[in-house]
Amino acid sequence: MNTVSKIINDRQQAQAVCRQWKQAGEIVVFTNGCFDILHAGHVTYLEQARSLGNRLVIGLNTDASVRRLKGEARPIVPQEARARLLAALQAVDMVVFFEEDTPLALIQTLCPDILVKGGDYTEDTIVGADFVKSKGGHVEVIPFLDGFSTSKIIEKIIKLHCQKQK
Repeated sequence: MNTVSKIINDRQQAQAVCRQWKQAGEIVVFTNGCFDILHAGHVTYLEQARSLGNRLVIGLNTDASVRRLKGEARPIVPQEARARLLAALQAVDMVVFFEEDTPLALIQTLCPDILVKGGDYTEDTIVGADFVKSKGGHVEVIPFLDGFSTSKIIEKIIKLHCQKQK
């Protein structure tokens, strides 16, 4: 599948694709995030998420949403490039943007079977967990891969760059 065709900008189209997958008996897994500066921790996490079902959908924060969450200096990588990188991963079946501060509306539209978040969350803090469970689905928390963090990568780049400037 062409990576660009995995990126769907229209929620109704994304909903229709998820519905087709579910009607075919496939389990749809959903996760979301900024995925700014994609690293091995992200890839491991997404592979583990995908292993829980047949299809993995990523709700990707738009640039404006990332700025509200992480500050004006972020994202480092623009949304279209982040989407392309994610779509190129074998584990990923669909990437859908969301502009809101949380993915709740997108989760309610797509109605995944499994909702997944990383180890810095607990089930009771995951946006959309109650909705997914109310529809018969379940929620999974996947531990982080130690040593990988976008924020730490950015800090290291800044530190190394500043040392070279001296």
